[in-house]
Amino acid sequence: MTLSFCSFSSGSSGNSYLIKSEHTAILVDAGISGKKIFEGLERTGTPREQLAALLITHEHSDHTKSIRTLMRKEKTLKAYANAMTWSQINSEICAEQRQVFVTGEAFLIGDITVKTFRVSHDAADPVGFTFFSGGKQISIVTDTGCMSEEIISEIKEADILILEANHDVDMLRVGRYPWFLKQRVLGTEGHLSNTAAGEAILRLLTESCKERHVLLAHLSKENNFPEMAYQTVKNILEEADFYIGKHINLTTITRDEVSLVYEI
Repeated sequence: MTLSFCSFSSGSSGNSYLIKSEHTAILVDAGISGKKIFEGLERTGTPREQLAALLITHEHSDHTKSIRTLMRKEKTLKAYANAMTWSQINSEICAEQRQVFVTGEAFLIGDITVKTFRVSHDAADPVGFTFFSGGKQISIVTDTGCMSEEIISEIKEADILILEANHDVDMLRVGRYPWFLKQRVLGTEGHLSNTAAGEAILRLLTESCKERHVLLAHLSKENNFPEMAYQTVKNILEEADFYIGKHINLTTITRDEVSLVYEI
């Protein structure tokens, strides 16, 4: 049995990911147009009838833009969010399609078990997700200003980890963002920097030597670029004698393109 991940888009302009087993397909967030999401499903060979659920990390528009469109076009699709997140979403979704989960509890969608955990972001009740199927694990951690012990515990055994590397701190500080926005991004309820992502990966490698693939995600258009994110993490790991290709596989997700399909 396989479990796979594909990014349809990842960044401040919009986020949407696909998790798929042999029998079940799940979308995480719908922050891009419905047209782009359906194109992503087609490119990954995912029939619409296989799509079982849309999971919502939090209410910000770059994660929720096309919820209403998806739910209107796919009448059997279920949308999942916790109660506080639903309270902040204005999309008109019928009661039959709206599902509420309790953060921290696990639930089953088809043949995929979903576990939710809290992240630190300036939203009502933001979450990360871990997916289990056939003894395999994929975890998604974006939109968090820090890596709590809870997050580390949830993701340390992931075979594929999607981890935010939003910005380079120096680029952000000298960039054109207004001061209040710089403070927001840099805060504990903002976004992970490249350095913070590298330090989190280093801790995972130190605590568990299992084989894993990390995908750097949610890169800022203004304050980062893929080569910088990758090199920053690489430098942090190599200083501790961990090497890409030997101890870990590392990839940077392109912001506005459908990624490769990563499969375990």
